[in-house]
Amino acid sequence: MSVPPRRKTWSLNSRATRGLIFQAIAIVLIAAGLWFLAHNMQENMRVRGIQSGFDFLGMPAGFDIGETLIAYEPDQSYGRAIWVGVLNTLKVAVAGIVLTTIIGVAIGVGRFSRNALIRGLCYGYVELFRNVPILLQLLMWYLFFLEILPASNEAWSAAGLVYLSKAGLAFPVPAAGIGHVLAGALAGLVAGWLWRQRVHRRFELTGQDGDRFWVPLALVVVLAVVGWVFAGMPREWNVPEQLAFMVDGGASASAEFLALLIGLVIYTAAFVAEVVRGGIQSVSRGQDEAAAALGLSQRQKMKLVILPQAMRVIVPPLTNQYLNLTKNSSLAVAVGYPDVVSIANTTLNQSGRAVECIAIIMLVYLSTSLSTSLIMNWYNQRMAIKER
Repeated sequence: MSVPPRRKTWSLNSRATRGLIFQAIAIVLIAAGLWFLAHNMQENMRVRGIQSGFDFLGMPAGFDIGETLIAYEPDQSYGRAIWVGVLNTLKVAVAGIVLTTIIGVAIGVGRFSRNALIRGLCYGYVELFRNVPILLQLLMWYLFFLEILPASNEAWSAAGLVYLSKAGLAFPVPAAGIGHVLAGALAGLVAGWLWRQRVHRRFELTGQDGDRFWVPLALVVVLAVVGWVFAGMPREWNVPEQLAFMVDGGASASAEFLALLIGLVIYTAAFVAEVVRGGIQSVSRGQDEAAAALGLSQRQKMKLVILPQAMRVIVPPLTNQYLNLTKNSSLAVAVGYPDVVSIANTTLNQSGRAVECIAIIMLVYLSTSLSTSLIMNWYNQRMAIKER
């Protein structure tokens, strides 16, 4: 005989009811406080004759931006200028997160190497770069590009293909078909990820492992070649060339971008290495001994036994380091890189819309941080221990 469901009763003696009432009161008070602050700000700005609103985003910006991912001219709007800054910020953040993960994991794992020299180098790296303020490191790398490297007319060259100078790094790129190649490589990344998932499921069911590196790499290369074929198999390359006063042609990364990227990566990788080391140490020694008893090599133990368990401890603090890297990119103004903060400050000084420009900066960093947290939380749920 089924038991009829209990009917909810609304009573002040109920803890659930009191909780809902208190939450409703808190929401009302917060909304009232926000309304009061916004109204007070609007009134003070009106009294002082200060214009407000986001209509300025459609006005001509009137200033140039030295480094852009999309086409931009000074006669275009403030909105497009700020969008250029957002893309520049995302370029640094995405490249920084990828490089920081690779370097940080390598150094963190290196702390457990049986080679004393490797252990010492990894330890020295962490202690050196973790304890020097990030702003000083950015200035150090920027001064390296400005003072140590040669001028553009005497750039350091590698086989006549890559040039490094005060102006930055110049390197060859395909003259055409790059979009198709990138699309193929992206499809290869997706196919490689699906392959790894298939191998992982088979390993959990049967204990038979498969290749998780070379096959995904082959998929990326093959599908990139397929994209190149669909583009008409172009063979022309845009190669940089040393001219009398500068390096012309190819693609380039400015000294400001490189100084910011290198500084952020080296600094944050030191913290990521400590996160990885702590996660590995959290795995009980019995797991290592059991893996050794099964005849697994040191590399197999780390790959198949230690790291999968350590990731459950590593991911939450690793997310914090990703967020720190993204927010620390706002120090780009110290080295002259045109990120969203730098461009928004210029917009603020010209338009006088301080509140709106600061709100845009806050919205950009809030949205990027929340997006990063969302992705990492999804990954953390996948890595969590699942009860059978």
